[in-house]
Amino acid sequence: MKKIILFFVFLFTVSVISAQETPEPNYRQAAKYSPKNLAKMVHSTSVNPHWLKKGNRFWYAYKTSEGSNHYIVDIDKKSKKFLFDNTKMAKWLTEITKDPYDAKHLPRLDIKFNEAENAIRFRVTSTEEVEVEDEKEDEKEDKKEVEKDSISTKKAKKKKPKMEKKTYYLEYRLGGNVLTIINTKKEEKEPWKRWANVAPDSSIVLYSKNFNLYWMDKINFKKFIKDEKDSTVVENQWTKDGEENYGYGGNSRDDNEDKEKNKDKRSGIWGTWSHDSKKFVFQKSDSRHIKDLWVINSTGKKRPTLETYKYHMPGEKEFYKSELMIFDIPTKKHVLVPLDTMKQQSISVYRAPRKKSSYDDDFTPTLLLSKKGKVYFSTISRDRKKFDVHVADINTGEYKTIIEERFNTYIESRPLILFNNETEILHWAERDGWAHFYLYDADGNLKNQITEGDYHVNGFEGLDEKNRTLYFTANGVDKNQDPYYLHTYKINLNGSGMRSLDAGDFTATTNMSDSNQYFVSNYSRVNTVPKSEVRDVNGRKVMDLETADLSQLFASGYKFPETFKVKADDGITDLYGVMYKPFNMDSTKVYPLLEYVYPGPQTEAVNKSFSYRMDRLDRMAQVGFVVITLGNRGGHPDRSKWYHNYGYGNLRDYGLADKKYVAQQLANKHKFIDIEKVGIYGHSGGGFMSTAAMLVYPDFFKAAVSSAGNHDNNVYNSWWSETHHGVKEEIDEKGKISHKYKIDDNQSLAKNLKGHLMLIHGDMDNNVHPAGTIRMANELIKAHKRFKFMIMPGQRHGFGSMTEYSFWLRADHFSKYLLGKEATDVDFMYMNLDEPQN
Repeated sequence: MKKIILFFVFLFTVSVISAQETPEPNYRQAAKYSPKNLAKMVHSTSVNPHWLKKGNRFWYAYKTSEGSNHYIVDIDKKSKKFLFDNTKMAKWLTEITKDPYDAKHLPRLDIKFNEAENAIRFRVTSTEEVEVEDEKEDEKEDKKEVEKDSISTKKAKKKKPKMEKKTYYLEYRLGGNVLTIINTKKEEKEPWKRWANVAPDSSIVLYSKNFNLYWMDKINFKKFIKDEKDSTVVENQWTKDGEENYGYGGNSRDDNEDKEKNKDKRSGIWGTWSHDSKKFVFQKSDSRHIKDLWVINSTGKKRPTLETYKYHMPGEKEFYKSELMIFDIPTKKHVLVPLDTMKQQSISVYRAPRKKSSYDDDFTPTLLLSKKGKVYFSTISRDRKKFDVHVADINTGEYKTIIEERFNTYIESRPLILFNNETEILHWAERDGWAHFYLYDADGNLKNQITEGDYHVNGFEGLDEKNRTLYFTANGVDKNQDPYYLHTYKINLNGSGMRSLDAGDFTATTNMSDSNQYFVSNYSRVNTVPKSEVRDVNGRKVMDLETADLSQLFASGYKFPETFKVKADDGITDLYGVMYKPFNMDSTKVYPLLEYVYPGPQTEAVNKSFSYRMDRLDRMAQVGFVVITLGNRGGHPDRSKWYHNYGYGNLRDYGLADKKYVAQQLANKHKFIDIEKVGIYGHSGGGFMSTAAMLVYPDFFKAAVSSAGNHDNNVYNSWWSETHHGVKEEIDEKGKISHKYKIDDNQSLAKNLKGHLMLIHGDMDNNVHPAGTIRMANELIKAHKRFKFMIMPGQRHGFGSMTEYSFWLRADHFSKYLLGKEATDVDFMYMNLDEPQN
């Protein structure tokens, strides 16, 4: 009898311990870190410099828990000053608008400097209502018409004027003691900006109408701006061969009703101007033969509306046919660059880089890379294995190929850099397995490789032509730190003298001045407070700018996540990740493990710098999970090309073994991880991967939430799928080229499902079409599987206003199946707490 009692005591004890092992879902803690609540705790985390044209100067706005301040920095003088005194500005705005302000609560100011750069201008909207200016003019016209007819005059009733809030356009001279009213006119919406492509010298305006190219001269365009109903405005039609899907602009993603309604309206034509405004380069694309795809808007209008658009899917015989046209403005003629339009290839025209000091300008025309009558452009084959750089004569269109790249996987590229009076070229390529810069002459002769080694050159930052020094960013130079950390470097164009300009155990973003003398660096890790500083191009720190104010975030109980380094499933490749834990973690409990995934190959879902956008990570952990993000072979391009292209030809399964093996390694190291309860979730490519993980390793992954997943890449866009998985180009005995595509899909493994899967998709997703998820659901039903399926009405790929709702769906799913507690209330209570209830 004693043994029996002891046995039952043992069973009771085990059951109590077991019940205590897994934490209770903590929705209150997760709600504390909603996007709305975070916006109250975390403000600015980086400096965005607005460079000025005169001197090495910039201004920026920075918000802390004490409000927003605006600064102007003169690097040459090593000075940082307030752009204006907040207390005085509040006083002036209150006096002018008659609305109350104080130093901590100024309106958001869209600041623009005047041409002399000694004053700032901005608009402020008051609460005072005034009669709309256009309405006054209309009333005058109506009165004139009424006076013509005495009978109508008797019957006429005074029309109630339309009102709007009064707007003040203001100017403040730096260092002054007054705020001046320029006018009280509301900023015009200027709808013409949506369609008018104005030449650099403003002599002509190009636009599209009924899929053809039209133009206005400067005089008529000014008349149009003054009064768009002016019947004397002269419009000129340039082309007559344009049609829908093979025209000169005019295509849109509107639903079919809006397309029909707007078909005769002006629309934009986008291309590239020569610097002298005499030529306009336009890429004309023929997509008439590309098949249509559709989504239905069931919630937007009285009747559901159809949205039809062209969408090319992988392996389809058809491909976009691209032409390159050069329009001559003075003669109104054009020439065609004699490309073989039967080749299935894509074209890209190289453009002149914009100066940083022009980013705030209202007028920034897109210019050709060359100022000397040349059009530099690239072509890449449909299979992305043949990439060529060409240069065409701007007058004749005749071209020659100057650089060729060939590879057995897909080729990636960066903008071409033309310098030294256009006699030399900087070209970025991965031809030795790592991304590097190469120096060419203008005829395409290789002079030398500039950067070299087992690191990844990320991009161009600046060039000192006089001293022949290149400034660039790169990953993986320092072998003692995370290879994803981005840093800035300088090197001589002959390949000598490479040195780091912002060394440290962090990742940094660089914003370099037009003078190439200084740069603003914003740097942090996921577990450090973000800081901002100015450095010179010798790597010396010139001045500190800001340290992010995280005081309120830490006061809430926030704790930094932890970084980790483990091995891939091959036992050799290093993988890097981040672990997010509940801030109130109980050492007596074990926690289910969640993996948030995005497989790449164009990026990985692993934060390297501090981010308060924690909806999918920190916040998910607060429900009661350990959440990890980690890289996988075949992921991020910021490592070797081998690492990046590992999944080529195996786009469904390439990252799954790494995800499983890393979870096992972490569970071996950390006793608080329950390896028997592993969940996985992701969006888009992560939705694809999370479902694949459930089906390829059904006994390991126990639950998944897959949103907007491209489960069947046969119905996803060809660019992503054919690039990263591969499409085979075949040539028959007659020389005819075809493209063969074959890829594994998720639905073919539907019978393998053992765990708990939730599928979510927006019904208006015109990126990853809902068909992929519907096909997945179809096969699960056929396989007699229980699963959850949620459609987000009216939502595109990102879920928009339903993003918060999708978070709580995910929390409910994992709470039920991994924490053992199901939320059954009809209302999402913690969503309601964030919103005032009417």
